[in-house]
Amino acid sequence: MLLAIDAGNTNVTIGIFEGAQILTRWRLRTVHEQTPDEWGILLRSLFALENVPLEKVDGIIIASVVPVLETSLLGMAKRYFSLEPMFVSGHTETGLNVLYDNPREVGSDRIVNAVAALAKYGGPCIVVDLGTAITFDAVSGNAEYLGGIICPGIGISIQGLFTKTARLPMVDFREPEKLIGTNTVGSIQAGLYYGTISMIDGIVERMMLEMGPGTRTVATGGQAGLITRGSKFVKIADEDLTLEGLRIIWEMNDGRR
Repeated sequence: MLLAIDAGNTNVTIGIFEGAQILTRWRLRTVHEQTPDEWGILLRSLFALENVPLEKVDGIIIASVVPVLETSLLGMAKRYFSLEPMFVSGHTETGLNVLYDNPREVGSDRIVNAVAALAKYGGPCIVVDLGTAITFDAVSGNAEYLGGIICPGIGISIQGLFTKTARLPMVDFREPEKLIGTNTVGSIQAGLYYGTISMIDGIVERMMLEMGPGTRTVATGGQAGLITRGSKFVKIADEDLTLEGLRIIWEMNDGRR
């Protein structure tokens, strides 16, 4: 079994694979101060809930954009699984030709998403990842990572409205009951929902024009399903895209560290 971990700024997503099949996944809050033992105890509890023995895991792959977590995750892997994990980095074989000016600047999660999107949907392809930031990644049909666009995430927008205004309340991100709000909460929710969708559609449309006809689009991340319901151009929500990319990269490298 393969344990795949995507450590992001807001959430850590964890999946267990048996071959190409994902058995289960969990989405946890990112806690910078978590120790190797706390990670180990947490994972042991999650595995127990699924009746999966820790010793069945024979490989661990991690994509992290939070450097402070990497030492803890490494310690957890060694102590609780007796395994040396593979960290996705600029040195990892991914099958992509990264055309960024400095390939080391590209977050490992973005490369992992691009690998999965190319394998599952073909190229050219645009990946929209709704995380702490909203990222747009462009992949050509020739397995080239062309680059992308980074925008503030939905949570950042919500937090900014709440902290920078005196009277606006904190709200959930959801599809509003109607376009034109008749109360403050409804007005904010409409602005967040339709504003985010319009921003995504505007950027994706411009990228599709540049990348050419036949460009596919896929969204991933916590709010992907909400976005695809209202988007003109992004109709596929793939919750497991990053985890699938980690599995593909693991197999591509044959588990080599």
